[in-house]
Amino acid sequence: MSPAASPAPLEDLGAAGEPPGTTERPGIDGWVLVAALALATLLPLIEAVGRPLGFHLSGSAAYLQQATLWLTFVGGLVATRRRTHLTLSTAELLTSGRARRIAFLLAASVSAATLAVLALAGVELVRANREQGKILGAGIPEWVSECIIPLTLAIMSGWFVWTAPARWRGRLLALAAIAAAFALGLLPPPEMAGAIGRSAVVWPIAIVIVAGALLGAPVFVAMGGLALLLFFKDGTPIGAVSAEVYRLIASPTIPAIPLLTTAGFVLAAGQSPARLVRCFDALFGWLPGGIAIVVPTAFAVFTTGGSGLTIMALGGLVLPMLARAGYPEGFSLGLVTASGSLGMSFPPSLPVILYAVVAGVPADDLYLAALVPGLLLIGLVSAYGVRVGSRTLDHRTSPSWRAAWRGTWDAKWELSLPLLVIVLFASGAVSIVEASAAASAYAVLVACFVTRDLRLRQLPAVLVEAGALVGAVLILLSVAMGLTSYLVDAQLPEQAVSWVKTHIHSPLAFLFVLNLALLVLGSVLEIYSAIIILVPLIIPMAAAYGVDPIHLGVVFLANLELGFLFPPVGLNLFLSAARFGKPLPTLYRHVMPFLVILGAGVLLITYVPSLSLGILRALGRR
Repeated sequence: MSPAASPAPLEDLGAAGEPPGTTERPGIDGWVLVAALALATLLPLIEAVGRPLGFHLSGSAAYLQQATLWLTFVGGLVATRRRTHLTLSTAELLTSGRARRIAFLLAASVSAATLAVLALAGVELVRANREQGKILGAGIPEWVSECIIPLTLAIMSGWFVWTAPARWRGRLLALAAIAAAFALGLLPPPEMAGAIGRSAVVWPIAIVIVAGALLGAPVFVAMGGLALLLFFKDGTPIGAVSAEVYRLIASPTIPAIPLLTTAGFVLAAGQSPARLVRCFDALFGWLPGGIAIVVPTAFAVFTTGGSGLTIMALGGLVLPMLARAGYPEGFSLGLVTASGSLGMSFPPSLPVILYAVVAGVPADDLYLAALVPGLLLIGLVSAYGVRVGSRTLDHRTSPSWRAAWRGTWDAKWELSLPLLVIVLFASGAVSIVEASAAASAYAVLVACFVTRDLRLRQLPAVLVEAGALVGAVLILLSVAMGLTSYLVDAQLPEQAVSWVKTHIHSPLAFLFVLNLALLVLGSVLEIYSAIIILVPLIIPMAAAYGVDPIHLGVVFLANLELGFLFPPVGLNLFLSAARFGKPLPTLYRHVMPFLVILGAGVLLITYVPSLSLGILRALGRR
C-alpha cells in the first residue's frame, strides 16, 4: 500500500521525516523502546558468546519474546503519537477544507473505535494467559508483561479521540464510535438473526472501516478492524485476533527485524551513506557511464527493509552526482526510483526473513537462492545506465587505484556489516537473530566509537526513530496475521487452489498469471502485509504445480520489487515524488524504461529456475 503523494505521508513509511541523529529527548515511551531494543540486542549476544563457554541464560528465549512484544506495541504507540503509521492518506487530495476535516474526523473515529475493541481483545488474551499461569524468570508472571498489549492499544485509541478534528465535537463523535463498537463487541449476536443477522451488521461496518482507511486511518487499524468483523461474523470471540499476535511474536526469527532495522538507522544517521557513495564512485565512476553503476550498487548494499530509508538516505546524495556527470534529469530520477528496492534480495534484507518465517523455508537458503537473481536485476539496471551514459556523456575520467583503495578503506565499516551477517549466519555457529544482534551492536559501536558519526547523547533519539518504524511494521504484521488466520480458517487457500487448477493447466501459465497478479498486488500492498496475507495463499497453489518453494520465494520478492515501480501507486513512485518534489505523472514517464527492463529480468528469474536454485544444488541443498 502506498501513501498519498504529499510530503507528509512519507513518514508513514519510516522514511525519517526529520534527520536521524536528532538531539530531541525521548519521552517515557521512547526510553521504554530504547530499553527493549537494548534487551533484544543483549540477550542473543549473551547466548551466542556463552554457548561455546557452556553458559546459558535461563529463560532467555522467553525474555526475548517479551522484549519483541514490547517493541511491537510501545513502538506502535510512538508511531501513533508521531503520525508515522502507514496510511493511504487520500484525504490529502481533497481541496475543500471542510471536506478534509470531515474525512479526517471519520478516520479518527474509525481508528479510535477499532483500537478500543482491539484493546478489549487484548484484555481477553491477558485473562486467558493468566489462567495458564506461565512464569517468566525471577518469578514474574507472563501475563503481567502482556498487559502492554491492551494498555498501549487503549492509549492509542485515546490519542485518536483527543486529536480528532473539530475539537470537542470531534471528540464526542469519536467517543460515540467507541461506544457503538463496544456494544458490537460485547453484546452477543441476536439469536433470532443468527449468522445472517451478523452479516447484515458486519458488511456496512466493513464499508465504514475501508472508507476510514481511504481517508487516513492507519492501515493496521483497517486490517485489525476487518479481522475483528470477520471473526465476529462467524461467532468467534474477538480475543482470537489478539491471540494471533503470539503466533507472530513467538517466531524465533522475528526479532531479527528490529535488530537489523536498528543497524540500518544507526548507520543512516551518520556519514555512512556518503562514504558508501564515494566508495562505489571511486570503484566504478571512471567507466563510461560508470556513475549509473554506482547508484544501484550503493542502494543495494544499503537496503535493509525496503525503499523508504534507502531513497531518503541516498537519494539526495546521488541525484546531484548524476546531474554533475551530465545525465538528463528524467533518467536520473528514473534510475534513483528504480534502484530504491534493488537490495531487497541481499542480506540483511528484512522481507527475505519475513518470507522465510511465513513460508516455513530456511532463511539462509532463500538468501543464497536470491543472490544471482538480485545481481541480475542490478546488472540490468546498470547496463542500461551505462548505455545511456556512453551515448550522451562526453566526460571521462581515468581509473585511479589509489582512489579506489581509499574509498573502499573509508567505507570498510559499512561494507563489512552485511559481510558480518553473512559470515556469522553461514558459519552455522549462530542463528539469524544472533547474527542480527551482532550487526546491531556492531553498528552502534562503529557509529559512536569508531567513526564517531554519532554522539552518545544522540543515540537514544536514533533508536527511538528505529523503534517507531519497528513498531509500525510489527503491529501491522500482528493484525495482518489475524486476518490471514481467518482466511485460512475459511479455507480460502484450498478454494483458490481448486479454482486455479480448474482454469489453469500449465505450470508455465500459472507462473505467468502469478507474475501479473503479484505485479498489481505488489504495487498496492505494503510489502510486509503482502507477505503475511499473500504467501499462505500462493504456497499451496505453487505446490500443486510442482514449483519449488525456494524458487517461489525468489519470484515473489522479485515481483514485489517490480511492483514498487508500477503506476499509478507503486511505493517507490510516491517516495521519489515526495523526496524530490516531482509530480507523479512525470515519474511514471521516467521509470517506464526501467519497468520494462526489470520486467524482463523478473520473467527470466521466473522461467529459469536454475538462476535461483543453481547455488543450492551446487552446495547440495537441493
